[in-house]
Amino acid sequence: MAFKGVDYLLIDSQFSEQELMVRQTARQFIDDKVMPRIKQAWNEGQGFQDLAREMGALGFLGANLEGYGCAGMSNVEYGLLMQEIERGDSGLRSFVSVQGALVMYPILTYGSEAQKEKWLPRLASGEAIGCFGLTEPDFGSNPAGMKTRAVLDGNEWVLNGEKTWITNGSLADVAVVWARTPDGIRGFLVERGTPGYSTSDIHGKLSMRASVTSSLAFSDCRVPQENMLPNGKGLKAPLGCLTQARFGIGWGVIGAAMDCYETARQYTILRKQFDDKPIASHQLVQEKLAVMITEITKAQLLALHCGRLKDEGKLDAAHVSMLKRNNVAMALDCARLSRDLLGGNGIMDDYPIMRHLCNLETVKTYEGTDHIHTLVIGERVTGIAAYK
Repeated sequence: MAFKGVDYLLIDSQFSEQELMVRQTARQFIDDKVMPRIKQAWNEGQGFQDLAREMGALGFLGANLEGYGCAGMSNVEYGLLMQEIERGDSGLRSFVSVQGALVMYPILTYGSEAQKEKWLPRLASGEAIGCFGLTEPDFGSNPAGMKTRAVLDGNEWVLNGEKTWITNGSLADVAVVWARTPDGIRGFLVERGTPGYSTSDIHGKLSMRASVTSSLAFSDCRVPQENMLPNGKGLKAPLGCLTQARFGIGWGVIGAAMDCYETARQYTILRKQFDDKPIASHQLVQEKLAVMITEITKAQLLALHCGRLKDEGKLDAAHVSMLKRNNVAMALDCARLSRDLLGGNGIMDDYPIMRHLCNLETVKTYEGTDHIHTLVIGERVTGIAAYK
């Protein structure tokens, strides 16, 4: 059944025809290409990398970037795109988000002209896949402690270290890798097949199963000097990339919440108990549905306002922290309430709820944990940093 959307407060009236067209294109793609196979992909731990070229042809990869084959969408259009993709699955949204916000964005923002021309058109089309190497086994929320090192030897950089929890890691034709150098933290483009560079997939995941997650290892990995990103220096550069990705997450999780809510709403109308009445006729059920639709609506308004601010150049990292923190929590609550309304059926893979719930537990943690974003907001309102 085609998804009709969730719009209690007539928020669609705030979108332009172009924005609605982008959303409809993404919605149709998810209904046609993802929904028929997501159950099998989840159960078998398969990613959706085979859809990369199709998504590239539709402008989904690096959608809100300009030039070099990118679609040049507005940030609101991009947000609606992320919403529909995550309605399909958080793992697929991660694939698209990493490609655009964490690989293409740093190349566009911090890269040389030669790097942009070499990689951006291929990444935008889906011909090439990228990954982003920042998190390490011992350093997640504190990337400043990274142990990966890069030392210049002649006209090559020699990298040693390890990265983990890397989306698309073993699929990537190019990895944007952050390492400590004598001159501070810098970014490097490490290409597949470079001697001393290896990847291994992480297995046993009970979340993000329709997404490839890997570890990256560098052992005297020699990278040409021209593969360093020349315009990104210090931790501010990779954190700037993460802000772009978190913006997409703040929109994306609304899609997961919508899918859970709509599944529960339809289920409670059709499911009959007690004198052959639909369980939706009972007060406790309606209370849960009312909570969900209210919280989804508030999240939609927050995302829309942040999108408009971003298009005006007024959105900053602390705003994005509120967007990500609030909307992920909202989506998790909706998934749990929906699971409750479906009773025992809520844990079955015939329904999407448990899959979304498991995925959202990861989304709550990655690209800034809920706790870290809480402290970002706390610092903004008090002027006092409390990270230590």
